[in-house]
Amino acid sequence: MSGLTLSEIWIYPVKSFSGIRVKHALVKPKGLEYDRRWMLVDENGKFITQREHPHMALFDLAIQDQQIIISARSNGKQLTIPLVAPEVNEIQKVVIWDDEVEVVEPDENYSQWFSDQLNLKCRLVFFPEANIRNVDPRYATNNEQVGFADGYPILIIGQSSLNDLNSRMDEPVEMRRFRPNFVFTGGQPYEEDDWKNFSIGSSRFMGVKPCARCVLTTVNPQTGQKGREPLLTLSKYRREGNKILFGQNVIALNHNNQIHEGDEITLG
Repeated sequence: MSGLTLSEIWIYPVKSFSGIRVKHALVKPKGLEYDRRWMLVDENGKFITQREHPHMALFDLAIQDQQIIISARSNGKQLTIPLVAPEVNEIQKVVIWDDEVEVVEPDENYSQWFSDQLNLKCRLVFFPEANIRNVDPRYATNNEQVGFADGYPILIIGQSSLNDLNSRMDEPVEMRRFRPNFVFTGGQPYEEDDWKNFSIGSSRFMGVKPCARCVLTTVNPQTGQKGREPLLTLSKYRREGNKILFGQNVIALNHNNQIHEGDEITLG
């Protein structure tokens, strides 16, 4: 026994909105099924996140009957959208970081709801599974794909790493600040930095590079307010060059397997 256990699985159906903890998930070529397939873009087609709009934290998401229920905490209003958008003919091009990708806007009413709630002209777009966005070729092994995640399809963090960080801080932070897909128990703090090949159940993965963290981690998911932590504390002992590292970016080496909370993690 490795002593390493998958303790939490998270998906983020709409990029930069709150995550949903699930008991099991299907590993797809772009990452976990339903993870970051929807995204808001501005009038120029550029992606929108909590980095510039921290009040995006103030929406709660739930999945029910193949639908995503989005609830605005400020006024209780709700929007229901499908987990997978229906096919539409009109293709749009939008920009996420340095990538231009082809997406669809299945319903202008969805876009109007978010525009009204955020007081910001925006569109809700969907990334069909067949459309292409490659991970950084420097870290790819087989032309791996990614959805609307920043750069890589999966992020893993050890609970021990968060515990160590919190031991250094005046006020602890929750794991959800770091938006992982996988959380595991067992092992030493930050050992995921050095993981290469590993398995969760019957699914095989590869760690490709530690995750560089940004100001999004400083947004309190309860209040939508920005602070200085946890980046300030992390910068004192997790800085490498101009990057502050926490968690490991991961690609899947095989697809269409289910993983479950409680699965054993095997290294090598």
